Amino acid sequence: RLGLERADTAEKALNIIVDLLEKYGQGGNCMESSMAFTYHNSFLIADRKEAWVLETSGKYWAAEKVEGGVRNISNQLSITTKIDREHPELKEYAKSNGWWDGEKEFDFAATYSYVNTARMTTSGGRYCEGYKLLNKHKGSITSEIMMEILRDKESGINMEGGFMTTGSMVSVLPQQPNLPCIHFFTGTPDPAR
Repeated sequence: RLGLERADTAEKALNIIVDLLEKYGQGGNCMESSMAFTYHNSFLIADRKEAWVLETSGKYWAAEKVEGGVRNISNQLSITTKIDREHPELKEYAKSNGWWDGEKEFDFAATYSYVNTARMTTSGGRYCEGYKLLNKHKGSITSEIMMEILRDKESGINMEGGFMTTGSMVSVLPQQPNLPCIHFFTGTPDPAR
């Protein structure tokens, strides 16, 4: 929210978020119940001209500039070896913890996550299912198709049960500056409504 409030470009929003992350860290309970549950955050940050994926682990982070195609995030790290910006101590911290030997190519998701990155795009999880749905419509994604994808319960994108989807947003960002940007938000926690 502060990135949106304080920045007029995607890259400036990225800078604001990582500055706040490095200064204050992250935390807080992800559930309203008494069960303590926290996780690290991922962000899709876009403006009319460019888009970034920002993924975090504690105060450490990696960012990838989206160069084309489709990109999604879903409760796991997905930035692997294409890292365009990073926390200045990201690799040194990984080395000091024995997560990376400093010799092989650095892979953020493999180093900072417990998920096997080779299986991320082939497993049946939300990330994989979202990637499949986006690729199915690659080159012809409309706001209506995006809303359908975000409403999809079979894939797990629209979650039910103990962990529920709490809201969704679809933005149309035309590259022509004379056209307005349009943002759609769910009016209830369930995007299917």
